[in-house]
Amino acid sequence: MAPMQQARIPNQVLIVARSFVAAAAFAYAFDLFHQTQNHLTSATGRPFGDDFINYWSGAFLTLHGRAAEVYDVIAFHAFGRTVVGPALDGYHYSYPPVALLMSAPLALVPYVPALFVWLSASWYAFYRSLRLALPNGGALLLALAAPAVLVNAVGGQNGCLTAGLFGGGLGLLARRPYLAGAMLGLLIYKPHLGILIPVALVAGRQWRAFAAATVTVCLLLGASVLLFGADIWALYARNATVLRHVILEDNGVVTRMVSIFIAARSLGASVATAYAAQAVFAALACIAVAIVWFRDTPAYLKNAVLLLGTCLAVPYLQDYDLVFGALVVAWLWQVPVESDRSERALQIACGLVLLLPLVAAAFARLTGIVFGPLFILPAFAIALRAAFATHAAKAPLPASRQQI
Repeated sequence: MAPMQQARIPNQVLIVARSFVAAAAFAYAFDLFHQTQNHLTSATGRPFGDDFINYWSGAFLTLHGRAAEVYDVIAFHAFGRTVVGPALDGYHYSYPPVALLMSAPLALVPYVPALFVWLSASWYAFYRSLRLALPNGGALLLALAAPAVLVNAVGGQNGCLTAGLFGGGLGLLARRPYLAGAMLGLLIYKPHLGILIPVALVAGRQWRAFAAATVTVCLLLGASVLLFGADIWALYARNATVLRHVILEDNGVVTRMVSIFIAARSLGASVATAYAAQAVFAALACIAVAIVWFRDTPAYLKNAVLLLGTCLAVPYLQDYDLVFGALVVAWLWQVPVESDRSERALQIACGLVLLLPLVAAAFARLTGIVFGPLFILPAFAIALRAAFATHAAKAPLPASRQQI
């Protein structure tokens, strides 16, 4: 039977999506207003723009020759208080020095307008990358209605930038491999999320993109050492070690995280057992990505497997990181289905990926259990099944079955 065309999205879903966009805009405005109770902080010390205080403070200190203070928790917090007020709660900078280079222009704009420049520019990058995945329309509504976009905005976070780099890099891989590789190389600012990119590019024999990504990474690393000195990397490594212990290993259930490691910890696993479970899933994800990218698989399936595999491979995965889940949905929506049952399964899997950032923290607080991987695995299974089915369909028949 020929693959059935994907059904049109029901009008009810479109109405819900548009209603969510309106509600999200109101919720975000209310949240920002709540953060002005005490100068530019809430009553509980949460700053205007939340984690954006980290990016802007790091950028400002960098532009003023004080980059080393970024990794001094006490000095960094003291500076943040001068920006948003003395009631500021504890915030820290957890990104490598290359991120300071990339975010430095933010400090050319005062803090409050810089927040809106940051969110709007990174969202636009995400939207443009989503248009590559949805060239026939629908990108704008999905880019606005994906719940992770609201979660990312409330947190003042970088999920849209990450999604823009992933989507742009993968979407341009066939047409402009050098630009695509450079965009993927920029993900060095969040190195753990780029862990499977070299595997994919090498397995897919994308040598020009691999070279461009490597050059981009080397240039950023070299520039950071040249401008800040090699010692800043030692400061970053020390901070990263402390934060790994405090956030991942000693903090029990982190409600906004959706990784295998945190899920295992929420079920009572020891740190060593949780790391072992994470390592198993990371190895399986790596093998799956390598096989799918090595074979003659459609690009949309390669891309979906890479991003979903990344979700299963890394121990540190926050809800706002899943803005790129909208890209996964856009790619999976191109999977041909054979029956109504298959289409329902695909719709449910896509829905789970989109809903996860909105419900992850609430579920974890209510139950004490992190359900994140259970929202990701169905989509990963569908993507893998479709990838292997596509390859099998292209394979030549054995001689005994070929027509004479």
